[in-house]
Amino acid sequence: MRAATDRLTSRPRMKLLLVEDDAPMRRTLERALARRGMAVTACADGPRALALWQAAPPDVVVLDLSLPGLDGLQVLEHARGAGLAAPVLILTARGTVGDRVLGLNAGADDYLPKPFDLDELEARLRALLRRHPGSQAEPPAPALHIGALRYDRESGAFYRHGQVLELTPREAALLQALGARPGHAVSKERLFELVFPGEPDVQPEAIEVVVYRLRKKLADTGVTLMTLRGLGYLLKAA
Repeated sequence: MRAATDRLTSRPRMKLLLVEDDAPMRRTLERALARRGMAVTACADGPRALALWQAAPPDVVVLDLSLPGLDGLQVLEHARGAGLAAPVLILTARGTVGDRVLGLNAGADDYLPKPFDLDELEARLRALLRRHPGSQAEPPAPALHIGALRYDRESGAFYRHGQVLELTPREAALLQALGARPGHAVSKERLFELVFPGEPDVQPEAIEVVVYRLRKKLADTGVTLMTLRGLGYLLKAA
């Protein structure tokens, strides 16, 4: 156990700048992410966030939009204008498509509306870090194996019995969302956001069609795509 701990502590830790003005949430996230091996610097307002970002550039920034002094979009615009390139995940209760577009256009790399699942937040932060070319804090994530299904997190490709599994973009988005947390339910609403982003004319029931088609493609893989009534869907070994 001690040897394993030593190996973990010798690995560079993700340096995270957390900008959140809600004190209880900030303290909760700071403790939870620190327990997951991240070096967290937290602050509650826009000017302080810019000062910390410039003084000690982080690997990743978690940025709330509703901030005193400068709001999150202004912080992001100032940071990008100053050449601060750390990937940014916007974390906010303002979850409309328009807000997402504004954030992404201002230079954000990802967007997670409140309320959110802590496991998903961690997974998104580590994914941002892997995609950022200047980061040295995280090694490449290993492939995920479930039954005869293998998911390569780096390429985003799924393999069935060693062969690439042919998927439509929507099927791939659904399987990636479920494959990120095997054995854990993901709500239908969250899956709909990931599979049909920015498509307000699509009915929520459309996710059921994608699930049906994906189940057929997962036949003979030893993987079950389960429906949990009232909770959503999950992947598990059959």
